[in-house]
This record gives sequence, structure tokens and C-alpha cells, in this order.
Amino acid sequence: MAWLEQKSSGNFLVAFRYGEQKFKKSLKTKSRQTAETRLRRLEENLSLVEVGRLVIPTDADIATFLLSDGQINGRPQPRSTIRTLKNLCDAFKYAIPDGSLEANTLDYLDIHIRHLKRHMGANASIRDLQLDDLQAYVDARAKEPGIRGKKLSPTTIRKEIATLRLIWNWARDANHFERVLPQKGLRYPKLQEKPPFQTREQIERKIARGGLNEAAEADLWDCLFLTLPEIDEVLSHVEKVARHPFIYPMFVFAAHTAARRSEMIRSQWEDIDLAAGTVTIREKKRVRGTLTTRTVPISPLLQSVLEEWMSAHPGGQQTFCLEPNVARSRKERDLATPLTPSEAHDHFQTTLGGSKWEKIRGWHLFRHSFCSNCAAKGIDQRIINGWVGHQTEAMVRRYRHLIPNQQQAAIRTVFSQSAGEESAAPEPPGPA
Repeated sequence: MAWLEQKSSGNFLVAFRYGEQKFKKSLKTKSRQTAETRLRRLEENLSLVEVGRLVIPTDADIATFLLSDGQINGRPQPRSTIRTLKNLCDAFKYAIPDGSLEANTLDYLDIHIRHLKRHMGANASIRDLQLDDLQAYVDARAKEPGIRGKKLSPTTIRKEIATLRLIWNWARDANHFERVLPQKGLRYPKLQEKPPFQTREQIERKIARGGLNEAAEADLWDCLFLTLPEIDEVLSHVEKVARHPFIYPMFVFAAHTAARRSEMIRSQWEDIDLAAGTVTIREKKRVRGTLTTRTVPISPLLQSVLEEWMSAHPGGQQTFCLEPNVARSRKERDLATPLTPSEAHDHFQTTLGGSKWEKIRGWHLFRHSFCSNCAAKGIDQRIINGWVGHQTEAMVRRYRHLIPNQQQAAIRTVFSQSAGEESAAPEPPGPA
């Protein structure tokens, strides 16, 4: 079965099924008559294949072979078993070296691949992929629901296409095929800049005005950052209710170093130099394919907490870990073991659950709170970037603001005089 399709550019392409796969091939013509002639030729050759009078070589591009009456015209195609989207994704995942990607990165990779297969078809011919196919994918995903009843974020769609581009470029580098991913001209829904981080007081004031649904309120809480007194209050609460010895030190570590959850899980005692007052953070995100580090000074509170935790540590290399015998745990441990991402998240939620801080969604809040408070204290942006690692300009804009009471103090220094009264001219400097 074969049929014609016309792209938005006016060019025709032929589509057909062979075996369990669907193929598409651009005919590079806007003439319907020419396209129908080529369609009949392909249908005739498909009939010859079915009766065994024409045999498709294993290394041939099937669509090109059938359209050229059994002759492989044009540039020879690379010898490769990769013909479908499923083949491509499976080969890429098989080639990933152990330990080269974070566990959560692999999880997101799997999620993106599932969506690509769901919309484009696992058996879609990867060699016949066109810009129109990618645009159809973007348009379809843009209509699907995201979290909290909203449409899917354009950022998520861009990340999925970026995953396909990553896989595609790997296949080109491995000589499975030659052409680039046909993404030039791809149109995405408009992005909406995320709002700046806000204090708890600002968020509660907006919610108190009413008119917000549950999803809108949740979006506001995503923008929460904690002031320094609030951080102290959270840490005081954690110290009182923590169910395991590692929890309070891990909270202080997050709040006073801006370390990500994955960085705290990787942290080892050899990274902490209490004598020098520094901690080395093991990074995996700043430079692709390279394990990098950054150094953060240890605050007095973190120094004392780490010293106390070191004396009670159950052993092993990891800075933060669970003791071997955890009550009511479904996991059996002979030794102290590193935390998994899900364990770190669960302990975070359990520790803050039922308190006034239960709206905090995860460890990352301490990271942007750290940045916001450093910026509010006038710390040079280059120093902040060095402490927390590389940041995008968009993220810097979200926290690069003064805390509200400091904003008021700043504006009063500008408009401190009554309306219409001219500012006094500054006195000229005296003689040196």
C-alpha cells in the first residue's frame, strides 16, 4: 500500500508500508502528475518484491531502491542496520558508557524516547524523516496537558527534540547515516519567562487576595526563596524532628553551599577540608562529558555541624549515608550505603511534612535561596557563580534582585526629598 502526501512547501512525498515499517520519501516535485507517475512505479516494484522477482539488498535504502526500479541511485547509503526510530534509540542507549550519565539523566532520556516513539511511531523509517514530521510532533505535543492542568511547557518539547538531535548526531558520528537532522525552520510555541523568586510573605499576600486556583498557587510556591532568618528557622525545625543522623547535616550543607541533590549524594569525606575551611563539590553538569569540581568556603555553622556529624558517622566514603540497620526499611544493608535520589527526596519531604515549610518542594530551593541572599548582600556575581557553578543568564535574572525591604531602602535613597524639590548639587572634592 502506497500513497502521496503533500508538504506545506508544496512538494510531494510518497509514503508506503513494507513489512511492519512505514516509509516516507520526498519526490522533490510539486507536480501532481509527476508524483503520481512515481507512485505507480513504486507500487509496481512493490508487487515485484512480493512475488520474489525483485529482491531488496540488505544494505539498500528501501524507498530509493523501489523508486529507481531496483537500482540504488545517488550517493551510496551507509551499511547500517538502523532503519527505524526504535533501532536508532536502542543502538544509542546500548552505546552509552557505564557511568557517563547521571541516573536522572538516563530517566529523562527514556521519557523523551517514549514520547518520540508514541507520536512518530517506533517503526517509522528514520532515513525518511522530514521537517514536516518533526513539526507535526511539536504541534501534537504542544496540545497535550502538562502538570497542574496546564499545557505542556515549550521547554519540555525543546528538550525532547534536543534528545533526538543528540541521538541523531551520535548515529552520524558512528557512520550509520550522513544527513543532518532536518530541524532547520522548526517552530515552537512561545516561551514564557519564569517569574523572579519571591519571599514567603510576598507569595502569601498574593494568595490571600483570592482568585487563584490550586495550580496557580502551586506555581507561586515554585518561586519561593527563603530569607536568612527563614533558613535558620527551617534548619532549627529540621534539627528537632530529623529521624536519622545524616538529615540535619545534609540540610545545613544544602543551605550553606548551594549544592545540588546529586552533588550531595556524590560527596565524600575526602572532599571536605575542615582545617582549610573549604568543601569541594563534584560536578557533572557544568562541562559536558567532563567531571569538574568547584570549591565553596565552609560557614561557621556548617563547620561545627560537620565536625559533630563526623564523630557520629556510621562509616564509609560518602559524606551523607544511612546507617546499616534502618528501622522499618525495606532495603537490607550490611554497610552504610550512599543515598539514592528518591531516598534523599523522600527524607526531605518527610522531615518538612506537616510543618509550615511543607510547601517547599525539594532540595533545590536552598540553591536559589543561597544565590538570592548572596546577591542581596552585594556579593560580586562572579564570586556567586564560582560558588554555585555555571548559571544561565535567565536563572541569574530570577534571583538577581534585592529583598523587598532593601528595595524600599534603595528607592528611598533616590526619592528622599519632597516632590518638586531639587537635589542639592554634590560638593566638589577638596584639594588633594
